[in-house]
Amino acid sequence: MASGSFDPFVEADGLLTPEVGGWAAEKYRLLALYDELFATGMKNKWDQRVYIDLYAGAGVSRVHGSGKFLKGSPLIALTLPDPFDKYIFCEGNEDLLEALKTRVERLRPQANVAYVSGSCDIEVDKILGQIPKGSATNRVLSLCLVDPFDFGLKFETLRRLSTVFMDFVVLLAIGMDANRNYEHYVDGNSTKIDEALGNRDWRERWRTVGVKRSDFRPFLAAEFSRSMESLDYLTKPLDRMRLVRSDQKNLPLYYLALFSRSEIAFKFWDDVLKYSTPQRSLWD
Repeated sequence: MASGSFDPFVEADGLLTPEVGGWAAEKYRLLALYDELFATGMKNKWDQRVYIDLYAGAGVSRVHGSGKFLKGSPLIALTLPDPFDKYIFCEGNEDLLEALKTRVERLRPQANVAYVSGSCDIEVDKILGQIPKGSATNRVLSLCLVDPFDFGLKFETLRRLSTVFMDFVVLLAIGMDANRNYEHYVDGNSTKIDEALGNRDWRERWRTVGVKRSDFRPFLAAEFSRSMESLDYLTKPLDRMRLVRSDQKNLPLYYLALFSRSEIAFKFWDDVLKYSTPQRSLWD
């Protein structure tokens, strides 16, 4: 079980720091717990454990409207009790990537870190090339975080990465993006959701199940899960996803979901869901 000592807040360091909403603190708590359970639990089962962050950012963010700073997913993964054997950080904004490099050098200069500059969808071959080659004597397992700013992820990228042993933790920004732009996506003039789901026939299924707008969010989450099942990831119900809401109006923002081919990973994930509720928290 996790140590329970995670604190998402850090001090300002003078480097470039993008803004996020206050709800991001919960996201990072969830990620910190799962990262630790995964990294420690898999330490003696695989020869190498690789952590991949497709939208790595700058490593630290500032909560909008406050003076609080949050430790981002790359720094969380770097400071685990049982760190990963290798880290691959991809970021499309060069300025953010340079800030991340500086922070990583300050925090864990000895870590084995590869940086990929550019869009993960364009540079997916470079990301794959940084993953150590697996063999019978060198079993490699990767954990990939997919945390885009909106529902703009590309399923094809995940399909390419899934050709090796890899689990995914995916932020499905359905409430923040897809629901707000409902008409634009449903009328067929945009291919954004087509690319995120990896298919174009979801609209027909949506018309079949009904057109009640409040059902659109869980429908898209189920559709994405269906797409992952096509890659031989385990089928899991929607209640195994974590719905994160805004800290101000309690509006649904996104689902945080695990996709794995192993039941062991979901045992870890169940612990995350169990201990990360406001009533029962490992960090209290």
